[in-house]
Amino acid sequence: MSMKVDAHQHFWRLADRQGAWPPPELAAIYRDFGPADLDDARRTAGIDATVLVQSMPTRADTDWMLAVADATPWVRGVVGWVDFKAPDAPAQIEQLARHPKLKGLRPMLQDLPDDDWIADPATAPAAEAMVRHGLVFDALVLPRQLPGLLSFARRHPMLRLVIDHAAKPLIARGEIEPWQQDMAQLAALPQVQCKLSGLLTEAGERCDAASLRPYVQLLWQFFGPQRLLWGSDWPVLRLAGDYAGWWQLAHDILESLDPAPTAADVEAVFGGNAAQAYGLL
Repeated sequence: MSMKVDAHQHFWRLADRQGAWPPPELAAIYRDFGPADLDDARRTAGIDATVLVQSMPTRADTDWMLAVADATPWVRGVVGWVDFKAPDAPAQIEQLARHPKLKGLRPMLQDLPDDDWIADPATAPAAEAMVRHGLVFDALVLPRQLPGLLSFARRHPMLRLVIDHAAKPLIARGEIEPWQQDMAQLAALPQVQCKLSGLLTEAGERCDAASLRPYVQLLWQFFGPQRLLWGSDWPVLRLAGDYAGWWQLAHDILESLDPAPTAADVEAVFGGNAAQAYGLL
């Protein structure tokens, strides 16, 4: 049996965030979160390994996450941050890649006002450095940013790219287009994968299996069982549900898809694919 992997979770310390998100009114996540806070839920779900993903656009946050990973055996990978347009981005990437648990990088594209920021050729040196060092590009995007991401992905066919949170489809509004067409084009590129994560927090009141299933069915159709990765997006998940609940709901939805997944498919989505994509084996 392959390892079970949570392909997307966060830790943070409010003292490091200096007024950045989350705001105090989001009481469920407005506190420090570290390995001890996740450990019981992880064990109960049988998770063997996690990928710790950045939540601040700073090198200091990345260095802190790597230190946490060093002290936490089950945090097997870290997705960090660099400024992709900085002149020294390739040198920073080379330095970070020396750490064995640094598996990927993620510019926080959803927070940028320019929807085509990543399509700028100025990002090419950083992308090429990631390819040289075997790193994964995590794409934190909103649906409106998918055309820019497509241009970037086509320009860098050797760069492994994972779309976080399925690009945050507008589930709460019941909208599928143009997300559906844009995701289909990205999925046509063999180096692109997608995380089944973050969907509950995008669903609002439409957080039941029946509402989520059409979106997951399309992802299943586009990416298939070998390019989908389950992630919790914990502790952001706490805004909409709990760890065990999302773990079970994701299983229930997956097992209801057409064509139905095999046992090997389920193992791949809930661990094997992430282990392979991020080199956790």
